[in-house]
Amino acid sequence: MCSAIISAGCVTQNNPLLDNYDTPFQTPPFDKIKIEHFKPAFEQAITEHRSEIEAIANNPEKATFDNTIVALEQAGKTLGRVRYVFSCLTGNMKDDALAALSREITPMLTAHSSEMALNEKIFERIKWLYNNREQLNLDKLQMRTLEKTYDDYVRRGAALEPQAKEQMKKLNSELAMATLTFSENVLKETKNFKIIIDSPEDLKGLPEDIVNTAAETASKNGLNDKWVFTVDKPCLLPVLTYSENRSLREQIYKGYYYRADQNNQFDNKSVINDIVRLRNSQAKLLGYDNYAQMTISKNMASTAENVYDLLLEMWRPGLEAAKSDLKEMQKIADQDNIKIETWDWWYYAEKLRKAKFDLNEEELKPYFKLENVRDGMFWVATQLYGITFKQRFDIPVYDDEVQTFEVLDKDGSHLSILYLDFFPRSGKGAGAWCSRLRSYNWNGGDEILPLVTISCNFTRPVGNQPALLSWDETETMFHEFGHAIHGFFTRGKYQRIAGNLARDMIELPSQIMENWAAEPDVLKHYARHWQTNEPMPEELISKLRAAYTFNQGWATSEHMAAALLDMDWYTFNYNSEVDVNKFEKDVMKKYGLIDEILPRYRSTFFGHIFSGGYSAGYYVYTWAAVLDTDAFQMFKQSGDLFNKEFADKFRKHILKEGGFDEGMVQYNKFRGQDPSVEPLLRKRGFIQ
Repeated sequence: MCSAIISAGCVTQNNPLLDNYDTPFQTPPFDKIKIEHFKPAFEQAITEHRSEIEAIANNPEKATFDNTIVALEQAGKTLGRVRYVFSCLTGNMKDDALAALSREITPMLTAHSSEMALNEKIFERIKWLYNNREQLNLDKLQMRTLEKTYDDYVRRGAALEPQAKEQMKKLNSELAMATLTFSENVLKETKNFKIIIDSPEDLKGLPEDIVNTAAETASKNGLNDKWVFTVDKPCLLPVLTYSENRSLREQIYKGYYYRADQNNQFDNKSVINDIVRLRNSQAKLLGYDNYAQMTISKNMASTAENVYDLLLEMWRPGLEAAKSDLKEMQKIADQDNIKIETWDWWYYAEKLRKAKFDLNEEELKPYFKLENVRDGMFWVATQLYGITFKQRFDIPVYDDEVQTFEVLDKDGSHLSILYLDFFPRSGKGAGAWCSRLRSYNWNGGDEILPLVTISCNFTRPVGNQPALLSWDETETMFHEFGHAIHGFFTRGKYQRIAGNLARDMIELPSQIMENWAAEPDVLKHYARHWQTNEPMPEELISKLRAAYTFNQGWATSEHMAAALLDMDWYTFNYNSEVDVNKFEKDVMKKYGLIDEILPRYRSTFFGHIFSGGYSAGYYVYTWAAVLDTDAFQMFKQSGDLFNKEFADKFRKHILKEGGFDEGMVQYNKFRGQDPSVEPLLRKRGFIQ
C-alpha cells in the first residue's frame, strides 16, 4: 500500500478488505487496499458484528456453552480482519492520511467495543452459564474458557449498575483518544528531530557505516555535503557509543530522552495526567484500589507486592554493579577532564569494555550480516522444532522491503506465513515488535492458520555494504522471532485460551530465544564475515562471551527504574493534576537511582505503559527473564542445546497450550519445578 493515498470518499463495492482474499493462504491483498477502503469496511464490519451479537443476545433458547460462548468467539471475524490490517499499516506506514483516519476510526471502534462489552442480555447469558457451570458437564478447557470469559466481562464493567456502565463507556472513549494522542506525539517528535552536521571534524570517532548512513539521509533531504542524524536506534546508539564530539552526544541523547517533553504542541505531560486519571477511575469503578491491583491480579505475579519484591531483588545488586562500573569509567573520563553525565555513559562504557576485554562492538558487526542472522534464527528453530522456512515472492506486501516466508512443520505441512520488515521508514513506529495479520483460529472443524509479522528498525545497507547488525540488534531479532514461534504453534478450539497467556508469561517465548543467539555452537553457524564468509573466530567469540555480563549493572538499573516508575504511576492515589517530571524525579530519588542514569523510558515517551498495553506491566520482562533463564538452564544442564525432549515439552506446554491453565501450572508441566531467580542473577554476574 502506498503511504501517500488521497481519500476518494466512501467505497462500499468491490472493497478488498471485505471480499474473500483471492491470494496465497488468504493473505491480505495489500496491492489492492487503499486508504478509502477502511472507513466503509469498518462501518460494514461493525454493523455485521452488532447483528451477530444481537442474534446471540436474543436467542430464545436457553444459554449453552455452544450458543453463547462459542458463538461469541466466532462473531466479529470481519471486524477482526479489518482491524489487523489497519493496525499493521498504522504501525509501519503511518502518514498524515492514516493518522487522520485513526482519529476518525478510533471513537467508532471504542464505542462499539464498549457496546459489546456492556451488553446486558449477553452478560446475563454468560452469568447464568457461569453460576451453573458445575452442572453443565463441561470439559476442562470449556470450563476455563467460560470462567475467563465471565471474568473478562466483569473486568470491562458488565456487572456494573446502569449509571456506572455509562460512566465506564465515557472513560473508555476518553482513554482511547488519550492513548492515541500520546503515541502520535511520540511519533511526531521522533520524526521531527534531526541534527545537521556541516564539518567532518564533528564526526570524529564514528564508524564509517554510520557516517555514510548520515550522508545518505542528508542527501535524501536535499542537504548535499552534510550529515543528518536522527534518534532512530541504528543512528542514536552508535553516536552515543563512539562519537568523540561530546556536544553531539548530548544533543542526540536529549533529542531521544526528552521527546514529548518540550512544552510544545506534542508535549505529553498533560496527556499522561489524563491517562493515569482515567485508568485509576476505571479501576475504582470496578472496586479495585488502583489500576495496578486490577491488572496484576490476573497475572502470574497476582499482587503488586510480589512485583515490587522481584524488581527490588534485581534492583539492589544491579545498582551496586552500576556504581562500581561508574567508578572505573570515571577514572577514564578524568583523563578527558569530564565528569560523566547521562549522555556519556555509552561512550565511556565502550572504552572500559575495550580496556577490560579488548572488545570493540565494531569488531562484531561484520559477522552479523542481517541475512545471516535471519537464517541463523531459522536454523535454531529447525534444530529445536524441525520447522523450515521457504521464502515466497507471490504474497502481497505493504512495502517492497517486506520479506515473506512460508513456515512448514516438521512433517512438511503448512504452519504460518511470516512477514519480516527490518528497516526504519517515515511513519514507522520506533523499536521492534511482533504482531499478527491473523491469529490462529479453530472454526468448528477447520483450522485457520496464523499470519505473523515482525517489525524492526535496523541499520540499512549502505553503498555496497549489506545491513550489518549490532549485537543488541541481533538479540532483538531472536527475541521477536521467539514471539513469532509462539504464534506459529498456538493451538486450541477456544480463542480465549488459545495462546492467551498471562501478560507476565507472554515474554517467556521471546526471551528464551535470545539465549541461543549467544551460544558458541550457534554463533559458529550464523556469525560469518560478510566479505569472506569465514565464521567468527574462537578468540572473538570468547571475548563476546567474557563481556556478556559487562555493563549489566547499568542495563538492569535503567530497566528496573522504568519498571518501578510504571508501578508507581499505577499504584499511587491520583486525586489531582501531577507535575510529571517532578513525580518521575521523586520516584527515582526514592529508589536511589544515581544521577548518571535515567530510566530506560522517561514518562513522556514511555509508550509501553501509556499507549502500548503494558500499563502496570513493564515488570513482565523481568518476571519472564526469571522464567527464561531457569528454562534455558534445563537445556544447558542436559548437555544438548537442542534437546528434542525438552523442545517438544516447551512447544506443547508453553507455546501450544500455554493458555490452557494458569501460568505457573503450565510452566511446571514443562520444567517439573518452580522457577528460581538464581540463574538470572548469575547470568547478569550479580552472584557467582
